[in-house]
Amino acid sequence: QVYLVESGGGLVQAGGSLRLSCAASGDTVCVSNMDWYRQAPGKEREPVAIINDGGTTNSGDSVKGRFNISTDNAKSTLFLQMNSLRPEDTAVYYCHARRAGWRSCFVRHSNADFWGQGTQVTVSS
Repeated sequence: QVYLVESGGGLVQAGGSLRLSCAASGDTVCVSNMDWYRQAPGKEREPVAIINDGGTTNSGDSVKGRFNISTDNAKSTLFLQMNSLRPEDTAVYYCHARRAGWRSCFVRHSNADFWGQGTQVTVSS
């Protein structure tokens, strides 16, 4: 089993900052390409920022220049530093990872995607 546990969400005023963390545990050898998604009320879940196994990052246009995704050296914890927060950033933020391409991972994990339970971020105006 793979476990992704987010933390660091909360209530912040516009212009403030938060740092989200996502700790991966369990069968982490089958975890690849971790990233962050978010889902605002009444909207579909959308990607926020991604980082691949080589460390290359990318982020959505709405957060570019404000949000920064990173991992620790062991690549077992994913971070999202969020600066200059806006009310429209209010959403549940989810940690996501893809199943690694090892044949053994396909045997052990029928799902191609792993998700955390989400952490609420609320930005007040």
